[in-house]
Amino acid sequence: MDETKIINFTNSSKNKLTPCSISSVKIKGFMNDYLETMLKVTIPSQYELLESTGRIDNFRIASGKKEGSFKGLVFNDSDVYKWLEAASYALLFTNDDDLKEKIDNTIKEVKDAQEDNGYLNTYFMFERKKERWTDLATKHELYCAGHLIQAAIAHKRVTGEDTLFDVAIKFADLIVDTFGPDKKRGAPGHPEIEMALVELYRETKNQKYLNLAKYFLEERGNGYASTYRFFNPEYYIDHKPFKELDEMTGHAVRMLYLCTGATDIYLETGDEEIFSTIERLWENLVTKKMYITGGAGSRYEGESFGEDYELPNRRAYTETCAAIASYMWNYRMFLVTGEGKYVDLMELVLYNGLLSGISIDGKHYFYVNPLEDRGKKRRQPWYECACCPPNISRTLTSFPGYIYTTSDEGVYINLYENSQANIIYKEKEVKITQETDYPWDGKIRIIVSTEVIDPFSLFLRIPSWANVFDITVDGEKLNKNLEKGFLKIFKPWKGPHEIILNLPMDIKFVESHPFVRENLDKVALKRGPMVYCIEKADNKEGDVWNYLIDLNEKIEPENYQINSKRVIKLKAKGYHEDIQNWEGRLYSQSGRVKGEKKKSDINLTPYFAWANREEGPMAVWIRK
Repeated sequence: MDETKIINFTNSSKNKLTPCSISSVKIKGFMNDYLETMLKVTIPSQYELLESTGRIDNFRIASGKKEGSFKGLVFNDSDVYKWLEAASYALLFTNDDDLKEKIDNTIKEVKDAQEDNGYLNTYFMFERKKERWTDLATKHELYCAGHLIQAAIAHKRVTGEDTLFDVAIKFADLIVDTFGPDKKRGAPGHPEIEMALVELYRETKNQKYLNLAKYFLEERGNGYASTYRFFNPEYYIDHKPFKELDEMTGHAVRMLYLCTGATDIYLETGDEEIFSTIERLWENLVTKKMYITGGAGSRYEGESFGEDYELPNRRAYTETCAAIASYMWNYRMFLVTGEGKYVDLMELVLYNGLLSGISIDGKHYFYVNPLEDRGKKRRQPWYECACCPPNISRTLTSFPGYIYTTSDEGVYINLYENSQANIIYKEKEVKITQETDYPWDGKIRIIVSTEVIDPFSLFLRIPSWANVFDITVDGEKLNKNLEKGFLKIFKPWKGPHEIILNLPMDIKFVESHPFVRENLDKVALKRGPMVYCIEKADNKEGDVWNYLIDLNEKIEPENYQINSKRVIKLKAKGYHEDIQNWEGRLYSQSGRVKGEKKKSDINLTPYFAWANREEGPMAVWIRK
């Protein structure tokens, strides 16, 4: 049985939906371009960077194979583990012997660095042994362990091999033996291990891993995750017990990883207080603390969430890892509830705040994703703190596994992508083909074929951005009754059947809540799931920060190329304002200084693709 699932439930009583295996879906459209880039460019180049920056050497030094001392930041081990997870998923789509050899060799270096008692963290070897488990707030021991566990599970599910999995089990057992209410008290300053331990429980069916995950969640608020006070306890989300939280706060990635792990714990324990908390936190995120791109985290200070409606554009932090964390959390919320609003947010994050984190060529990255810039912000080939690049890789190589889910009622189509899938439902195969140019075109042709005789339901997500839609099944129009954002089609599916779903991609002007003061009298443009921006590369006349868009003029979508990437751009009408008269002034009495407004065409391109060409100003929000 194929077990290459992102989440592999065993005894959960709370999941409404069950993931399908990653390898059951072959993608061929927009997201496949990224998958191919991962296989050919990103994963190989990241391996070379892991070598050249000493991250893999740290394991060789720890095992005594190489002389030297630990290089880099304290959590550098986790970059190797995330790469191993991504590379393991990549093996589902390629027969690259060289990649397999690199994976095997890296696993050997990891294994050889592990101590006999199971401990494994290359920073805490030799003279630093005495410091182990003394600073859970900042030293990331449990965070690194979590990424090791996740990589090991992915590798085992893809290859069937136990080498890395045995390493992870040995370390996890040491952590179980170390921490607990009657042992050493503690909680991770950077959540991550919680979701890893829950998945380890799912893989092994050993209750002790779930118990430890629950312990780490419940220990928050007692000061054990924030013992080192470089930041205050709220930064570590350690200022109050998890179940008392009422807003997204602290370090954005830590907070979102914590919510993801808490949702995993709920899925396996059914603790309704946990679910009430995460529902409350989700509502706070989407109504008061999230950017239009799905990005999260508004402050450079502490890489943190700000106050309600504190969403600056140029100083937006919106770390790529925070977008990925939101994507993972919303997926789990969807598995709990079956509600399309969570997939809507996954889609928003994916096409905007997540893909903006990697360049079109697959070799340059954004750590921070602002919504406005003067042109100096450029993607980098790597970072000293390189958490984002391999995080992108493991997310995009596992993407096919997010497209479909199943329930007792039938099969759900969550995301749209030109693809072919063989879904196992009630121990029989359901073949689904999607023919579509999504996300550029909202027309989706779906062919369903199966040997399942009894009727079952096919659920099609109707995105919240689609004001209207049309659908036919075998040429007949269908009623449009939605359940939780999905259109339910109940019928016998034996033999081939054709569904035509049309989601007109109207162009929308979007406004902010009035308390987002920076966006007053401005609009952003969306077409389907895509958020757009204006960039100097496409608008040579004047400064794009001084453009005013005419809301009454028609906007035309056009095919366009940004480097090698085909996109749909938007051609709008408006003005650019000459501000020459402001030269030498910072303030003036209202109305005294006037700039001439000149008619202009305004070209807008998808936000995810900005900063792939020449330097120049960019803005998502445009004056109206």
